[in-house]
Amino acid sequence: MLDVIKYEGNNDIIIWKYEKEDFNFGSQLIVHESQEAVFFMNGQALDSFGPGKYVLETENLPILSKFINIPTDGTTPFHCEIYFINKVEHLAIKWGTDSKIQFMEPHYNFPLSIGANGEMAITISDGRKLLIKLVGTETYLTKEKLISYFKSFLMIHLKPYLATYIRENKINIFEIDENLKIISEDIKKMLTNDFALYGVLLKQFLITTIVKPDGDAQFEKFKDLYFRQYASVAEAELNQKVSVINQETEKKKMVIEAEGIAEKRKTEGYSYQEERGYDVAEKMAENEGAGNFSSAGIGMGIMTSVGGAVNNTFSAAMNHVGDQVKYCANCGAKIDANQSFCDHCGWQINKDEVCKYCGFVFKKNGKFCPNCGKERV
Repeated sequence: MLDVIKYEGNNDIIIWKYEKEDFNFGSQLIVHESQEAVFFMNGQALDSFGPGKYVLETENLPILSKFINIPTDGTTPFHCEIYFINKVEHLAIKWGTDSKIQFMEPHYNFPLSIGANGEMAITISDGRKLLIKLVGTETYLTKEKLISYFKSFLMIHLKPYLATYIRENKINIFEIDENLKIISEDIKKMLTNDFALYGVLLKQFLITTIVKPDGDAQFEKFKDLYFRQYASVAEAELNQKVSVINQETEKKKMVIEAEGIAEKRKTEGYSYQEERGYDVAEKMAENEGAGNFSSAGIGMGIMTSVGGAVNNTFSAAMNHVGDQVKYCANCGAKIDANQSFCDHCGWQINKDEVCKYCGFVFKKNGKFCPNCGKERV
């Protein structure tokens, strides 16, 4: 009799051994999608078959044909075993540490213990490896037993990996939650090779929660110390930011005020120098000695040096004062208007000693005109 060899069970069975062990050549083997079939003979794994329909003939059993003489009549049975491996993806497998993970907090060298839990997804990538290393001579392997085994397997590898990763990457215990995605991805890379040794592909690995030792007396002291220190740093940073903001605000205020004054001057038609000249004139008006011609002359000279427009206005007044009061160009002594020589130093008085640029009458010796600033000739 020719056999039709297949498995159509549910996904709760991961590995299933076909109940018969003697097959006639010419029998049909049917492997469904997400399945793999493995031939064993004399305890040794030989051929593997992926999804499809196969006839057990010489051309379909290249490895097996090397071990036995395959007859041609299609009726002689031969002894072998066939295992079916379910390769569907197993999602949302929950896991959690069965005990605390001990490590030294990298920032403060404080001993801590944490727990972790999350989810993972696995699938069988190499049925032959899984059969040889895990199943052995058993007739089937359930999903529950497979997951139970790899949960235990995960705990052996996860704890040292996680403690080492936190220490080497200097991850603060209070900042660990915000780094869970990156930590999960990196731990998955570390676990992948360990799972692959058993023919299992770790398709997804997530750490969803880090369980901190809240309530532990030592941890509470450590937490209080950290948050007080953090609060001090945060307050200092906040004060610095407020100071910078205030400085920037004051600068902007000064710029706005300066722009407003400049616009006012532009609108009213005077310059900064002219405004200062007006201020000097106002001060002179308030001075008790402003009525004295001598004081007025000094005041007028100051004003003409700071304001071009006011300058011209008071030049005539200065010259008028000069008609009545003169000063020696050499020593600066006060002399009568009609003197030809200074009675203090003997300097000859030049009645026509004036600036050729602006007409200002010089009242004492000097290199530059005090009215227009041109060099005296």
